[in-house]
Amino acid sequence: MIEKFKPTWRIKKIYSLTPDELKKAGIRAVLTDLDNTLIAWDNPEGTPELRAWIAKMAKAGIPVIVVSNNSHARVKRALENIQLPFVSRALKPLGVGIARALRQLNLDASQVVMVGDQLITDILAANMAGTRSILVKPLLNSDAWNTKINRFFEYFIKKRLFKKYPNTGWQEEIK
Repeated sequence: MIEKFKPTWRIKKIYSLTPDELKKAGIRAVLTDLDNTLIAWDNPEGTPELRAWIAKMAKAGIPVIVVSNNSHARVKRALENIQLPFVSRALKPLGVGIARALRQLNLDASQVVMVGDQLITDILAANMAGTRSILVKPLLNSDAWNTKINRFFEYFIKKRLFKKYPNTGWQEEIK
């Protein structure tokens, strides 16, 4: 059961992903959570680092789609200045939102990676949908109220997961 929460990779932040390493792994598109993965949950403006990363992905022909449990209005407002396509009300940890993104991209699950900061939603959804996954550290140490509940349960899952898989430390890149 604990394997359902195991990410394929663990890196510190999404912005360290490069087109070369993604292509080398056979990844043609990036699906990403929104809050505390792509942008700080309380700063929808994003950062210059985010904009540079998105430009790098676009230049390499690697689409980035946000897959979020937030409402359509919330995601649209958060991405207003960033101009990324998205799937809202993704129903993570179910694979529903990931399946919708795969249809938009016309790609197979093996050709994408889901990036997120939560085991209980993002990584479990990726595993349920059959995609590879990347767990990143949250951009902020604070969370929205509803995420705090997940973090409480995630603490116990992480303890069991990393006890069973002790060699799954933070990496600088995907390998």
